[in-house]
Amino acid sequence: QLVESGGGLVQAGGSLRLSCAVSGGTFSTYVMGWFRQAPGKERDLVAAISWSGSTTYYADSVKGRFTISRDNTKNTVYLQMNSLKPEDSAVYFCASRDDLGSGYGRKRGYDYWGQGTQVTVSS
Repeated sequence: QLVESGGGLVQAGGSLRLSCAVSGGTFSTYVMGWFRQAPGKERDLVAAISWSGSTTYYADSVKGRFTISRDNTKNTVYLQMNSLKPEDSAVYFCASRDDLGSGYGRKRGYDYWGQGTQVTVSS
């Protein structure tokens, strides 16, 4: 089970920190990803992190502004979002898949998903 938290309403230029707590399975073996989906658009991969945290992937649109991290002792993955823009508004989902050692930018293959948390950035 994956449970996201930390979404909300923020002004442009502000920051939010999303959390995703994972129960069940072996968290420390999973790739964890953060996705987002705006109304009428596809669900896109925003960031991903390897099981060890040593490898990360970021979509071009968030590079330099978002940071993904994980704490394997707490079975939790985070997404720190800074310098938020109105176009970052979306429902954000965390998801997990087995770590195959490569392909961290791949959006397919995620097995388990959270329910999503809304992020709204006002201009």
